[in-house]
Amino acid sequence: MKRKNLFFVLMIIFTLVLSACSGNKASNEAGNENDKPKEEKGDEQVTLRMSWWGSQSRHDQTQAIIDLYEQENPNVKIEPEFTGFDGYFEKMAAQAAGNNLPDIMQQNFGEYLNQYADKELLTDLTEFVEKGTIDVEGVSDTIMESGTKDGKLLGIPTGTNALAAIYDKEMLEKAGVPLPNENWTWEDYEAAANKVHKELGTFGTRLLEPKNIFEYYLREKGFKMFSKDGKDLGYKDDKLLEDYYAMNKEMVDSGTAPGYDVIQQIKGVEDELIVHGKSPFDFRWSNQVGALSSAAGKQLELTMLPGENNDKGMFLKPAMLWSIPKSSKHKEEAAKFINFFLNNIKVYEIGGSDRGVPLKQEIRDAMAPNLSETDKKVFDYISLVSENSSPIDSNFPAASAEVLQALADIDELVMYGEMTPEEGAKEFRKKATGILSR
Repeated sequence: MKRKNLFFVLMIIFTLVLSACSGNKASNEAGNENDKPKEEKGDEQVTLRMSWWGSQSRHDQTQAIIDLYEQENPNVKIEPEFTGFDGYFEKMAAQAAGNNLPDIMQQNFGEYLNQYADKELLTDLTEFVEKGTIDVEGVSDTIMESGTKDGKLLGIPTGTNALAAIYDKEMLEKAGVPLPNENWTWEDYEAAANKVHKELGTFGTRLLEPKNIFEYYLREKGFKMFSKDGKDLGYKDDKLLEDYYAMNKEMVDSGTAPGYDVIQQIKGVEDELIVHGKSPFDFRWSNQVGALSSAAGKQLELTMLPGENNDKGMFLKPAMLWSIPKSSKHKEEAAKFINFFLNNIKVYEIGGSDRGVPLKQEIRDAMAPNLSETDKKVFDYISLVSENSSPIDSNFPAASAEVLQALADIDELVMYGEMTPEEGAKEFRKKATGILSR
């Protein structure tokens, strides 16, 4: 069954963090030495803790990158801490409560970055950029702004990413379904999924994940998830969410899409339906195409999400961000590793597009002749989206993670038939406005 009251627990933990830190407020305002970047001596042995989430292939790639860095910097030892996305931020919240966050933390744009920013747990990396410890020359201002909150640079992007409709070409052709392209509609998507289910007896699509896909659904129709001031939802008509829920519910009821009883058995990329030929569609971030294709043992394709106005819905985002907590005692060395990750082509030769398309043009150009088939498709896709998209929404309030979890919880209730789509849409507004008004 679903996780209960997750973000209520997270908020309690963060409150405890603030309470624990309140006794040091005066010294912090006077200039706590722990908040200031420390100059590390070149021969001083330093141990850094580094956390990330992801698939097994990402874990293997990241460990190879760490090994490379340690070879070039023998005075640095990096202790890895990794897990799947489920459970990652719960683990980070527990470490935050103990003032024990890792020195280098993989961070997520939007709700999570803003939540940590609101609790003042992250280091402003501006000084490291200004003095050249982290070289971001040539990175677009728009991408850099995605790691900025209230004028502070709290995260360095790992690469550029976009939502994608990933599909199995062989399954669609076998079912006699036209291949999707950037001009397809939601009706085209439903028709394709239903036909695959009818012709092949498999699922016709994976159940859509609401937190990201409903945001896109709103954008495609001219609305936003949150109001400009972040104090309310960004749309007034509950029919929007009702229609979204109804579309998915109809496919679950017909067997075209799996219910949550199936989805909850998926523990990682290796378990995904598209990997095992049980679904031709999977909507998720473009940087995951490589891991899915590798697990499936065949090349998967990708195109833009459906919609008559998908150029309004689509957006580029940082795949992830690297952050340094204020609690780190080795900020300078942590910043040096982030710089290595951003600027060393060997990093991308190991990891490909797994953490997004490289931010710097010179690295993209150097990689171009030797790209794998998958990475070439991802690079081309990011170029397509860059020409057919609108700016990312950055007005995620600090409580947005809790709001989005409420959206997912209600999605589950609707798919199980415990609420109608209309009831679910109204219940989400009630919960969301209650959270945002606190």
